[in-house]
Amino acid sequence: MPYSNYIFEYYAAIKSGKITAGRWILAAYRMIIDGLEKSSFFFDARKANKAVQFIEDFCHHFEGGEGLLKLELWQKALVSCMFGIVDSDGLRMFREVFVVIGRKNGKTILASAIMAYMAYMDDEYGAKIYCLAPKLDQADKAFDGFYQMVKAEPELRTLAKKRRSDIYIEESNTTVMKLAFSAKKSDGFNPHLVINDEVASWVGDPGLKQYEVMKSALGSRRQPMILSISTAGYINDGIYDELMKRATSFLKGNSKERRLLPMLYIIDDTEKWNSIEELKKSNPNMGVSVQPSFFEEEIAVAEMSLSKRVEFLTKYCNIKQNSSVAWLDYAIVDAAKEEATLEAFRGCYAVGGIDLSQTTDLTAASVLIERDGVIHAFTRFFMPASRLEKAQATDGVPYDIFVRKGVLVLSGENHVDYRDVYQFFVDLQQTHEIYVLKIGYDRYSAQYLIDDLKAYGYQTDDVFQGENLAPVIREFEGIIKDRKFKIADNALLQAHLLNVALKHNMETRKFRPVKIEQRARIDGFVSVIDALTVRQKYNAEIGIMLQNKAERKGA
Repeated sequence: MPYSNYIFEYYAAIKSGKITAGRWILAAYRMIIDGLEKSSFFFDARKANKAVQFIEDFCHHFEGGEGLLKLELWQKALVSCMFGIVDSDGLRMFREVFVVIGRKNGKTILASAIMAYMAYMDDEYGAKIYCLAPKLDQADKAFDGFYQMVKAEPELRTLAKKRRSDIYIEESNTTVMKLAFSAKKSDGFNPHLVINDEVASWVGDPGLKQYEVMKSALGSRRQPMILSISTAGYINDGIYDELMKRATSFLKGNSKERRLLPMLYIIDDTEKWNSIEELKKSNPNMGVSVQPSFFEEEIAVAEMSLSKRVEFLTKYCNIKQNSSVAWLDYAIVDAAKEEATLEAFRGCYAVGGIDLSQTTDLTAASVLIERDGVIHAFTRFFMPASRLEKAQATDGVPYDIFVRKGVLVLSGENHVDYRDVYQFFVDLQQTHEIYVLKIGYDRYSAQYLIDDLKAYGYQTDDVFQGENLAPVIREFEGIIKDRKFKIADNALLQAHLLNVALKHNMETRKFRPVKIEQRARIDGFVSVIDALTVRQKYNAEIGIMLQNKAERKGA
């Protein structure tokens, strides 16, 4: 009997319109299909079908149903991606799996079934499987689900022994246990599988640290996995937000990650939150584990109450109150690059922007020059000389190359010498006859730099960083997508644009820019936005001049 390819089957059903899926799921399967076509990884149909078959032959319902599980096509495709996509060594490609899905879509049952497969059939002797949560009682859901499955199937039950704190499978020396957050180092763990259930409820720093502890402990296994599966929640700046930023960046093509598999079942249009058709995107099991009539009843309640609406958007649409997602696509930013020099814009008017480092971070200064309806960006970065080697290691960026290219200036020894930033703007006028009409800066900038610029004759304005930048960011997004924004030979600025995520506030309908991950830098982006802010704010005063329809020659 030939093996089935549920990945292709699911993707074909989405493309034909037979199955309704959101943009993130479509992006995930496009990524997988593209990777297979390019031989970035490979599909082992035997391994994929083995996992699907085991779940359907040995795993029983333990809540809201009875008998063996019957996987839906989306579940078969997901399981096939997890176990059937392999690297050149024939080992599982994806080590981190992040699934976001609406409530009542059987996520705990699926997680328990995956635990069962990896405990009994994954050919990993001495496997350790953890159900991880902030507290032991919170970790019990997936753990108990697994145990209920084991008890319901005689062939699994006879091989398992329920002990005081774990479940032991003697034949493979496998241990399945609940685990609460611990300050222990990764040396104490040796996980084959970690199940993180409802990571949206994990609060702040402890959750982030525990995730990293378990991730760093994966190294001693041949093909380990961390499965994080959750509905959206209300906790800000926790592991859910970090995974969401990483996931969306990866799906947009902005990330160099290879081992992450994100499956984000989220609605596309928040204005259609009360549409059954739109809700199919965040609830792939609609019509199976949860019926359309359930949503119709919940919608009726949510339409009468703002608090209920927020809950509905969070739990059934997977729209977090303050969600963070990657912003620009790689292709858009890549298309913005150009080879251009300041000399080509001699005699032009411009606006500038500055993002000053507080300690030893990067400082960025940008000048934006418009010609023929296209904005050309020239950005200069500054870094203390003593910071170079360490920054290359921590940021993972070859700053020495950018120094050689002249994009990055080593300025000062331990702190940026802001006289170099001042000189950048002075040289624009004295050397290139480029006349910067306004300079935007963040209000935490060094006052003496601003005073020096004013003394030279520049007009400056502070730019408050936050949700108030939303109109400028929207304008910039439109400009760069229309290919009306060009970056002059500066891969570092391009990288900073790709490092930006937007944190949306569903209550205010606004957003603010944040880093895609902690070590990422966005200083160049901020300097561009500061320049665009003064351009937009003072358009009535300087807008005509900035069009440079008649180039100015000389002072």
